[in-house]
Amino acid sequence: MCTICGCEPAENHVHEHGHVHGPAHGHGHTHAHAGDMHTRVLQLEQDILAGNDHVAAHIREHLAAHHTLALNLVSSPGSGKTTLLVETVQRLQAHRPVAVIEGDQQTSFDAERIRATGVSAIQINTGKGCHLDARMVHDALHHLPALDHGVLMIENVGNLVCPAAFDLGERAKVLVFSVTEGEDKPLKYPDMFQAAGLILLNKCDLLPHLRFDMDKAMGFIRQVNPDAAVIALSATTGQGFDDWMGWLEQQCTAA
Repeated sequence: MCTICGCEPAENHVHEHGHVHGPAHGHGHTHAHAGDMHTRVLQLEQDILAGNDHVAAHIREHLAAHHTLALNLVSSPGSGKTTLLVETVQRLQAHRPVAVIEGDQQTSFDAERIRATGVSAIQINTGKGCHLDARMVHDALHHLPALDHGVLMIENVGNLVCPAAFDLGERAKVLVFSVTEGEDKPLKYPDMFQAAGLILLNKCDLLPHLRFDMDKAMGFIRQVNPDAAVIALSATTGQGFDDWMGWLEQQCTAA
């Protein structure tokens, strides 16, 4: 059981049809008496994250050698992350090689949507796991083409808790925050908002129909992360996409 979130691990294996099933953390159960349980849990958590960071560093070195930009897209369920990703890769693939790693607990629906655009996609099903880890990404990369001067998009499992703690070898975490979720999400999930290098405020086309207070939301974002860039956009209308694509191009150049 995960010491961070309590989710159950699963056996890791890769399918030739582009499907990866894996554990959320790659560890088993721990048992201890009440007196030393806290110490052992903390040590286990440190060991897990240290092991993950070692693999993430290897991924980062590999991507840097190919001048590949990797981004870790995170969000709560229903934020419109996959719709945004489909629109993004459709625009990107005309200029750069692109591939996607899709993370979900079950199904391959999202990967199928990506493949329909002509872009390579690997689906990782985590079972009872609540996020991707670096080992899963490492294994998936062996099933993707080289992306010289290209972009790797990693769509994490919909969850605003555990993905904040796990480095996947990405250049930045991109947090998709939908206006349908309410202004207080940054205060409820500060770790994720603090970890984000960019926050995409999605579904802005719905603002006329909602009571979402943009000024209040921005204030809460700045309260927990004063430095992250914020782009308001709509994945369905294309509003704000020029700013998003411009940010991507800047990151590609830096990578």
